[in-house]
Amino acid sequence: MSIAESAQRGRAAQAPEKHRSWIAKNWGLLAAVAALIAILLLPTPAGLPVAGHRMLAILAFAVIVWMTEAIDYAVSAIVIAALMAFLLGLSPNPANPKALMGTGAGLGLAFSGFANTALVLVASALFLAAAMTATGLDKRIALSILSRVGVETRNVIIGTILVGFVIAFLVPSTTARVSCLVPITLGIIAAFGASKKSAFAATLMITTVQTASIWNVGIKTAAAQNMVAVGFIEKTLQHTVTWLEWLIAAAPFSVLMSLALYFVMTRMMPPEVKEAPGGVEAIRKSLADLGPMKASEKKLLAISLTLLGFWATEGVLHSFDTSTTTITAVALMFMPGVGILTWKDAQPRIPWGTIVLFGIGISLGTALLQTKGATWLADIVVAEFGLKQATAMFILGVMSLFLVVIHLGFASATALAAAMIPIVIAVLQGVATPGINIVGMTLLLQFVVSFGFILVVNAPQNMVAYGTETFEARDFVRTGLVLTAIALVLVMVLGATYWRWLGYV
Repeated sequence: MSIAESAQRGRAAQAPEKHRSWIAKNWGLLAAVAALIAILLLPTPAGLPVAGHRMLAILAFAVIVWMTEAIDYAVSAIVIAALMAFLLGLSPNPANPKALMGTGAGLGLAFSGFANTALVLVASALFLAAAMTATGLDKRIALSILSRVGVETRNVIIGTILVGFVIAFLVPSTTARVSCLVPITLGIIAAFGASKKSAFAATLMITTVQTASIWNVGIKTAAAQNMVAVGFIEKTLQHTVTWLEWLIAAAPFSVLMSLALYFVMTRMMPPEVKEAPGGVEAIRKSLADLGPMKASEKKLLAISLTLLGFWATEGVLHSFDTSTTTITAVALMFMPGVGILTWKDAQPRIPWGTIVLFGIGISLGTALLQTKGATWLADIVVAEFGLKQATAMFILGVMSLFLVVIHLGFASATALAAAMIPIVIAVLQGVATPGINIVGMTLLLQFVVSFGFILVVNAPQNMVAYGTETFEARDFVRTGLVLTAIALVLVMVLGATYWRWLGYV
């Protein structure tokens, strides 16, 4: 056999391998496209507008792409916008079925989410988080708290939970908070002379990231997915949930979960050492290395505390909404003379993809509701689960369990909220139970959206912590399963008592 023939056969053998490799890498995208086409080819059910039928096909595409992470989240948002523009544009107008909507109207609906005030809050929160990391104020606050907790490992774990709690009020971005705390946690592990593979290291790192997820529930401004729910509640139900109302409803849950986290971690993964010589001194040294507070830190702290005051007194002492006060704080932060941050400093620190995903996610949910797609799907859910005449507690339990299970397939709570909260609202609107509080139940089910406790891939902050190689995925899963079970029990207990007393159930 000649060299040329051998080379030709080699290329022929490599071709199927390359083909298989491309399919293996893009199976999620192929599955999403297949689902989209399959649903589009189905006959439009009676009572469902063509636009609603096509929105359900787009929803299936979005869910599969987001669950499989087939393409980048920001890219998926642009693809979804393009699909909405064309598929809705070529659909009969629900208001005038004899005319098409037109691609201009379809594209307008695809980007309608960018006019939502919740998007302003998310974008502003990301700028605040960028300022915190740029000035180092977040690190200073964390180290200041940890330097006062003592040398016993159990105190350090309590201190880690306390840091996560305090930082959640000031850094309104989960990934930013965890990205700040992970290096500090690694420094504590090193100061204690513990191996990165030790139970102490694993306990501390898992505690750090789970605290962030727990307080995503407790504080309205702590996570982007909360803004998704608020956006839908305001647009669809014409009701505003203030920062203080959210805190009053959710903080008791997060406090109880923080206590549960401490006991779960110290019992299931007890540290090998009881205390560490020099541990606190090393933390204090790190704090001293930061030097005295810079002027920019002092200004940012003053703005943050003032903003926190405005958030907490919304609807009590003033009528300024959270989005307006937050963007005003960001504008002040950039003003000449204040000098906390420049646009050049901020731009590379902002996850623009999150903003794009958020805007398109709001648009997707809004279109599902406007085209009756969410209502039609919700009617099926109501019928299949027997929710039509069910009690509020039964609905809360079934929907909570449903959200926990489906979250296993999502790597972003923001994407989960964008896909599921419109359906949750439609389900609640389809229930005939007298006296059910749709706004309150939507709020409680949004709390469950943040339950990314089980899998490492369930949230970006989990992946940040996992990248330190201080714990195994199985340790995260086994402790996360217990935390999730406790969280679901708490949802039902608070639903039957505290939340019922507040009028949400």
